[in-house]
Amino acid sequence: MHRTVITIALVGSLASGAVAVTAWAGPGRHKPERQHGRTITVTEHATTDATTDTGTPGDTAGDLLTFANEVFDAGDQQQVGSDHGSCIRVEPGASYECAWTTELPGGQIMVQGPFFDASDSVLAITGGTGRFARARGSMRLHAIENGTKFVFEFRLRPAG
Repeated sequence: MHRTVITIALVGSLASGAVAVTAWAGPGRHKPERQHGRTITVTEHATTDATTDTGTPGDTAGDLLTFANEVFDAGDQQQVGSDHGSCIRVEPGASYECAWTTELPGGQIMVQGPFFDASDSVLAITGGTGRFARARGSMRLHAIENGTKFVFEFRLRPAG
């Protein structure tokens, strides 16, 4: 847990000015990449999230969270894709372990890692398809509007 807090603090400080943010502008359009990688920011509308109670009633380890949601541009104005995935409850009231795919114009980005109930999360980018075929890096997950929406900030490392 201590390492995760440090990672979140580092991502927060990078987001404040050290990395240029690329807002997804629609199919095939994005700002030029920087040599240190690029950041793609989108907003998920969590409208289909469903929890399946797998054991003892209530919030318990092993419960399953599934979703297939619409994803909008960084300004939350235009739908640019969708996501689908699942999470398993590992620490009741505190965290899930998740894996999902975000479909964007030109390809998909896959992530895996923790989803914390009460703080931002940082997940690993495990791969991709199409224009993201060699994707690696991390994704910061930030809840907004009381958890009805989530900002995904994909920090893509340069291929190589």
